Amino acid sequence: MVTKTLTDQYLELYNAPLNELVDEATRITGENFDNEVEFCSIVSAKTGKCTENCRYCAQSAHYRTNIQTHPIISLKDVRQSALDAKANGATRFSIVTSGKSPDREDFELLLEMVKTINEVEGLKSCASLGILDDEQMRALKEAGLTRYHHNLNTCKSYHDKVCNTHTYKSRVETINLSHKYNMEVCSGGIIGMGESGRQRIELAIELSELGPVSVPVNFLHPIEGTPFEVYKDAIDEGEILKTLAIYRIILPKTVLRYGGGRALRLSPENQELGIKMGVNALLVGNYLTTTGITPEQDKQLVRKAGMKLKK
Repeated sequence: MVTKTLTDQYLELYNAPLNELVDEATRITGENFDNEVEFCSIVSAKTGKCTENCRYCAQSAHYRTNIQTHPIISLKDVRQSALDAKANGATRFSIVTSGKSPDREDFELLLEMVKTINEVEGLKSCASLGILDDEQMRALKEAGLTRYHHNLNTCKSYHDKVCNTHTYKSRVETINLSHKYNMEVCSGGIIGMGESGRQRIELAIELSELGPVSVPVNFLHPIEGTPFEVYKDAIDEGEILKTLAIYRIILPKTVLRYGGGRALRLSPENQELGIKMGVNALLVGNYLTTTGITPEQDKQLVRKAGMKLKK
């Protein structure tokens, strides 16, 4: 008798009728969470000219995409963006930079940005700065960073199809460094990049083993000029809803967060359904190189789902 792997067991559940998955995910959410949805926001502190070849990314220097690049922004700009995020209902605010890792000069300024965010009452600092070493992670902790964001992006078995200028292992090592310095971890991925349903489940299992408090689920926004512009129809709304449901089942006590691409991939009605069955955090405002839904629209979405905004 062949014993089913954990992935096989979840895949069998994933292939069940959608309504059964939704019901189970909704039940698990009700057992583990209050009827609250958290807002977070980001600022692209440095945009474009990245040396990595992630095949979905408009910021990669390997591809010709129509984006505006800019060097690292000022502390004044970061503070204003943080204040705007708070006014829009965000309780978390993240600094995001392009590139594999920040250079020494930029990193010193990024440490000051963390301190600047922490000065805004009611706002918690996050950062997404790429692959870091021990010294950099320790410095971020000493500057007062509360959470580090570093997506796996995809599962181990599909990683080389997405990027081969850095390894899956290097991403895991960065996440483990965050844990070493007792920072919360926010780590998720992008779905709709040509991966299989099985591989989306593999990603959820791999994430569960890394212990993030928050898992952002992004949906590929195919950018013209990138290799993954061909994946315009790689995933439909039914598959997205099944993925959200199985993620809630695999990660019953982890915050699931709508990331980028949801306006492109999900109707407002299905975004609402996703919240009802387990998505309990939203990235609001604009994303890195694409625009998002307005914060007011997202507040209406939360209300329609029968939830309240977390303060």
